[in-house]
Amino acid sequence: MQQNKAVLLAILSVLLAMVTIQSGASVAKQLFPVIGPAGTTALRVGFSAIMLWLVFRPWRHLPKGRNWRAVIVYGICLGGMNLLFYLAIARIPLGIGVALEFTGPLAVALFSSRRRLDLLWVALALGGILLLLPDMRGVDALDPVGVMLALGAGACWAGYILFGQRAGNLASGGITVALGMTVAACFLVPIGVVSAGSALFSWQVIPLAIAVAALSSALPYSLEMVALKNLPAQSFSVLMSLEPAIAALAGFLLLSELLSLSQWLAILLVIGASLGSTLSGQRKAAVPAE
Repeated sequence: MQQNKAVLLAILSVLLAMVTIQSGASVAKQLFPVIGPAGTTALRVGFSAIMLWLVFRPWRHLPKGRNWRAVIVYGICLGGMNLLFYLAIARIPLGIGVALEFTGPLAVALFSSRRRLDLLWVALALGGILLLLPDMRGVDALDPVGVMLALGAGACWAGYILFGQRAGNLASGGITVALGMTVAACFLVPIGVVSAGSALFSWQVIPLAIAVAALSSALPYSLEMVALKNLPAQSFSVLMSLEPAIAALAGFLLLSELLSLSQWLAILLVIGASLGSTLSGQRKAAVPAE
């Protein structure tokens, strides 16, 4: 009974984490007309770094020597992922941006496997991407630059996963994220200052920026830590597969972003590919080795 409660709490934590992340992205998008995507990214990453340093106190376990390389590359991927994603959703709807970005971790999962069944999940993912590719003949076509930026964010997300694993071996997860976020802030904050100028430090902007940092980084990361303590990694991945749909719903509720039937189908194909890859991998792992 106690274990069932722990699992239920973990599932609720994951779902709430995804809701807060996409709510934070929706709030961030409302800052774009004032300070632009680069300025918004700078404030989010900067305030997130401060919050994470206060919570995890990474100065107690700083990397030494060559170990900094993995942390720096991880931080660059983290910063690039944030910046490219915000640049993307300034041009395309939030749900579509998340679906395209989600191809990054999906590619990592699929390319690291050698199962024939994964060809089906690759086909589903590619089908979803093809449906989302802009039709230049249509009046309501997606911005092709936005599509490419979202795919670029996905590539950075893949690098974030691969180099995050290496950096994570050097310290605890919280300390690694705090250091990576600091590396990202070191190059994103100057870019934001150049891009947005004095508007970046407006008292009308700062409270919203703190909310974005809390909703998009500090709060969901804490919730995911709760979930990972009580939920298998595979089950966690299955739940995370729902994020593009939650993003599309957040875009509709908070930003009035309407998606066409084909765009919803594309998002469902990406979700299906992620769910299928995760579940088939889980079934294989459950079979004892001969």
